[in-house]
Amino acid sequence: MAVINDAVREDIRNSVLCWLATVDEKGQPNVSPKEIFTDHGDDAILIADIASPVSVRNIVRQPLVCVSFVDVFRQRGFKISGRARLIPPEHPDFAATGARLQEMAGTDFKVRRAIHVTVNRISRIWAPSSALFPDRSVEDQQARGYATYGVRPG
Repeated sequence: MAVINDAVREDIRNSVLCWLATVDEKGQPNVSPKEIFTDHGDDAILIADIASPVSVRNIVRQPLVCVSFVDVFRQRGFKISGRARLIPPEHPDFAATGARLQEMAGTDFKVRRAIHVTVNRISRIWAPSSALFPDRSVEDQQARGYATYGVRPG
């Protein structure tokens, strides 16, 4: 089993969305953006089910999933493969996991259940420019990202 380290945690904090990949009973893939997610200890990711009927249905049938997230300004992130389980409000673990996600969501969204992904494998995601221009610093990557997206750092 892979361990979530500080680099993974940093990229989770700096990513706006994660993408949850699931498959249906016919093996048809589904990739869905998730706005509320966080690390959970050293071996799990928590994702809020806010409006995820297809992801939930697929996890019930096939719990093997992939989660990816990228800090768009530093142009790097991680891909995490693992096994998902659903934690509904009536489950004893929801008090901790669901409350944490609901706090992140604030009053804008209701967390219907927590999606708990136990990590099996972690792989680094790099933008192609990292391989093409290995001498560029993280700061240079960020500056280029800000320019590309027309934003200024806060």
